[in-house]
Amino acid sequence: MIKDLVNQCEPLPSNSKLLILGAGFSGQHVANLAKQMGANVICSRRKEGTPGADCIFDSTKQKIPSEKALSEVTHVLSCIPPDAEGEDPVLISLKKELKNMPLQWVGYLSTTGVYGDCKGQWVTESDLPKPQLARSTRRLGCEQAWQTSGLPIQILRLPGIYGPGRSAIENIKAGKTKMIDKPGQVFSRIHIDDIAGAIFHLINLSTKKNIKPTIVNVADNLPSTNIEVMQYAASLMNISLPPIEPFQIAAPTMSSMALSFWQENRKVSNNKLCNELGYRLIHSDYKSGLKDCWLQNKSNIFSNNYFMN
Repeated sequence: MIKDLVNQCEPLPSNSKLLILGAGFSGQHVANLAKQMGANVICSRRKEGTPGADCIFDSTKQKIPSEKALSEVTHVLSCIPPDAEGEDPVLISLKKELKNMPLQWVGYLSTTGVYGDCKGQWVTESDLPKPQLARSTRRLGCEQAWQTSGLPIQILRLPGIYGPGRSAIENIKAGKTKMIDKPGQVFSRIHIDDIAGAIFHLINLSTKKNIKPTIVNVADNLPSTNIEVMQYAASLMNISLPPIEPFQIAAPTMSSMALSFWQENRKVSNNKLCNELGYRLIHSDYKSGLKDCWLQNKSNIFSNNYFMN
């Protein structure tokens, strides 16, 4: 919960201004934490009137934030995915403006999909990326563009993102649950609390202690099967789940997007973030994270959606 994050995190350095580009599910949570801690934060969305739209950024329509919105920005977080051509919309449209800002830190939210299929083995930041899916290849291209941009970039690689309103709980409530068994297949995950918490932790390490590894995996401690997660969510809800179905039988009825998540198998190590850089996870595994989702779900605070990166 946000109060746990506020208690754990250090505020941004004084006189900071944080710009979050593409403030959707993850970005809005980061913004909420920043505001709770008294930070000056502005968020971009593509459309006016969208929740959290302090300014508009839509590279497809040549709409960029005003000079006033961009003035005195010291920290930038980009949550915007590659465009259809694999280019980074922020660098295409705003690189000149970013270069003229007094930036201390720039963060880019990427995906652990860039590691490709690792046959269920652990992956760390020292492993060479070997993306196999087109969307992951585009992400790696954007990572490389940021790394050669000359900006003070830090890349955060994220696995499956979940949180209140977007978790296995909503998937079960929507009746979309499939209990698919593929032996040896696991998925890594991260709760949005820990995306926000890790960002603040990394910003402060960079600006106060000059500790700034270029790439950091942000994942919890326990890669798990989809069945384990669904069963635990169902236990919180006190409801039954459909029978377990072998992957070979389920696969022909699955969409190409759904199938793509099952094409790769890896366990994402958070050793650098948690042991080397000293970040303490709010939700160390899916059980802690889903308990939080369930408690907040019962409060009817969040909308019902679900997605994975």
